[in-house]
Amino acid sequence: MSETPLVEITGLCKWFGEFSALWDINLSVMRGEKVVICGPSGSGKSTLIRCINQLEEHQKGSIRVDGQEVRPGMKGIEKIRREVGMVFQSFNLFAHMSVLDNLTLGPVRNRGMAPAEARELAMSYLEKVRIAEQAAKYPAQLSGGQQQRVAIARALCMQPKLMLFDEPTSALDPEMIAGVLEVMEGLARDGMTMIVVTHEMGFARRVADRVVFMDKGEIVETAPPEAFFGAPRTARAAEFLSQLLAH
Repeated sequence: MSETPLVEITGLCKWFGEFSALWDINLSVMRGEKVVICGPSGSGKSTLIRCINQLEEHQKGSIRVDGQEVRPGMKGIEKIRREVGMVFQSFNLFAHMSVLDNLTLGPVRNRGMAPAEARELAMSYLEKVRIAEQAAKYPAQLSGGQQQRVAIARALCMQPKLMLFDEPTSALDPEMIAGVLEVMEGLARDGMTMIVVTHEMGFARRVADRVVFMDKGEIVETAPPEAFFGAPRTARAAEFLSQLLAH
């Protein structure tokens, strides 16, 4: 991993009206690092990663992506978003477009890539997520797990420096989860910088360089997986793990 952080978050605060969604968040993510963010529902995990590409605007503090500050209402946010792939709980595919067309739209429209080159790139990523044979189908013809793999391939087609995953398996049936996690583990092995919001603690143990535990809009604990799972430092993290691992 490089010595320069790809993402630097300092003193980040976010309110929804009177509700404090994020408070004094400080987090740096190095290039090539895999960070898993976990915590109870409503702890601010998704809000935090959505602030990185300004799908949610913060009110206080600073965010830098690859050295460039990300500010509310800034011009040029699309340029930053091109470098930050994001995979959501819902797949957000265009229902009226084929799988292949879903993947080529971004590179052609936003990166100025020739259509033939974009198709070649798209097929290479569909092969990477092991779904190339579905290229001509439409999203409704695919299972949820297949659609999520398409969503991952679509994000990769923009050749981002950073991938954000917002609970990518939470909408999937249990038998589909393993395939999506396997694809994500492959990206991790390839050296992709990843910030993953998830309750999949097995994935966190296997893949994360660091686990970040959040509660009530704050970072409560940060540790390597072996330390976090083996000996959490805070009572809140220990309680969360005991509840999660009991199911």
